[in-house]
Amino acid sequence: MPNLFLPPVVESAIRFAARAHRKQMRKGCDLPYLVHPAAVATILERAGFGDENILAAAWLHDVVEDTAATLDDLAKEFPAEVVEMVDGMSEHKRDSDGNVYSWEHRKAHHLEVMQTASLGTKKVMLADKLHNMISMSVDAEQEPNIWDRFTSSREALLDYYRNMIATTADDSELTELRDECQRVLKNLSALP
Repeated sequence: MPNLFLPPVVESAIRFAARAHRKQMRKGCDLPYLVHPAAVATILERAGFGDENILAAAWLHDVVEDTAATLDDLAKEFPAEVVEMVDGMSEHKRDSDGNVYSWEHRKAHHLEVMQTASLGTKKVMLADKLHNMISMSVDAEQEPNIWDRFTSSREALLDYYRNMIATTADDSELTELRDECQRVLKNLSALP
């Protein structure tokens, strides 16, 4: 009988993410990185998107982008749908020669990917952006100049969030989550 409260694929994703992110901290604070994928999964569940593959992808969404894990590593352990969502969430940071892409290039490419991404990938993306913006808002209460922690300008970062949210404009299933992202973005934009 399957476990209805924590499906095996989600438990495996939690363990994989915990191992992959074990030495990482959230940008600009002393929190273990794992709080971020946990929050993304929580946001998705609260928004009514509790599908086990979407929750697994939420836990894993940064492992390929930010750790030594690869899509091939994930494919050995997780369903193709999970791997596809993680792939869609993963920015490509280097070209084939190993040169690092600029922040602008990475974000433009990720926006391009989101235009045709699956609905599941877009759900994870919105939850990811929502948690990042909420974290920034909370951090701003203790650290007035949160913008200094980013490699982009404040305006470029806010525009990126605005454009990523806009990629979901035609997806009526995402209305509530998109509206919450826009509300938090508006508050974040009002910060000095």
